[in-house]
Amino acid sequence: MQQGSLIRSGRKRGPDVWQFRWAERGPYGKRIYRKRVIGTVCQYTDADSARRVVTGLLREINANVFQRCHLPMTIAEVCDHFVQRELTKDNSWRSYSTKKLYKAYLNRWVIPCWGSVRLSEVRTTEVELWLRSLPLAKSSCAKIRGILSVLFNHACRHELFDRNPIGLVRQGAKRRTTPNVLTPAEIKALIHGLGLRERTLVLLAASTGLRQSELFGLKWGDINFAQGTMNVTRSIVYGVVGPCKTEASQKPVPVHPTVLEALAKWKEGSRYTKSDDWVFASGRHRGPKPIWGQAILRKHIRPVAQRVGIEKQFGWYTFRHTYSTLLRSVGTEFKVMQELLRHSSLRSTLDVYTQAISPAKHAAQAAVLALVFASETNSSALA
Repeated sequence: MQQGSLIRSGRKRGPDVWQFRWAERGPYGKRIYRKRVIGTVCQYTDADSARRVVTGLLREINANVFQRCHLPMTIAEVCDHFVQRELTKDNSWRSYSTKKLYKAYLNRWVIPCWGSVRLSEVRTTEVELWLRSLPLAKSSCAKIRGILSVLFNHACRHELFDRNPIGLVRQGAKRRTTPNVLTPAEIKALIHGLGLRERTLVLLAASTGLRQSELFGLKWGDINFAQGTMNVTRSIVYGVVGPCKTEASQKPVPVHPTVLEALAKWKEGSRYTKSDDWVFASGRHRGPKPIWGQAILRKHIRPVAQRVGIEKQFGWYTFRHTYSTLLRSVGTEFKVMQELLRHSSLRSTLDVYTQAISPAKHAAQAAVLALVFASETNSSALA
């Protein structure tokens, strides 16, 4: 049984890192040397704390295929193994925002409660009761349930365990409150009260349904003014540039002439207009970074909204919900809605984003009653 070696390695830039090294036998008996960066000396101040992180990896290295299913691993050890294999920077399987979310939920909720529990001791009903006791929204509890299921699937995939007890855990994700949706009149009033930059942002968000990460990840080279289209090829989350959420998210987006006109005016007054420049570049950072979306929302857009009489709480995603709802209210086909919102499945379009606005509800109800009374009138006429 090998223990591997843990060394402190220097770098040209940034703090030193802890590097774990071990050896494996190749298919022809030749020794193959492996190594993996565990973290920086800022994350793990001494060798003992760094070595604790690789406990799960060591178990996998030393266990043969027939023994792995019987290893008495704990949830914390599986979490360490999962982080090292799935949530590293060089792993492109998941986006940066997803990795950040997973780590936050693991450290805040999963490990403190379940860290010392062995995989074989986790019971479906106990997890279900625990989720119901958490002071969180149902959607957050559903995310935790999903992460626990991912952990057990990871253990099964690497033959560290043989089943997933989370599959039968019941946990709804229904929102406590319905997301706010802006009316066309409110959008119009908001646009008229904003400056050029913010007006362009709101017009773009309300007319395309771009996610916040995609909206601020746009570069001038992505916009084709001649064809009236826009290519969404990247997203930016917490200042980190990465790929879009799904493959469907990267499809071309149509841009209305009114929005193109606003973009052209904004480009005329901007200092950063090259093809590789951000559309909404930060003047504070002199171009290399885009502006911070939440700061723009807090300092410029919400104060104007209050001034024009909009009392609803809203964020960048409100414009996406609004776009979906208004598309449905004008009779857009479901498949076209899915394409415009760039969802990978139609279910997301219908279940998550679309709300029927009051006029549409009244019209539908009136149509049904018109059918009822029409038949009654016809019967009377015949009598």
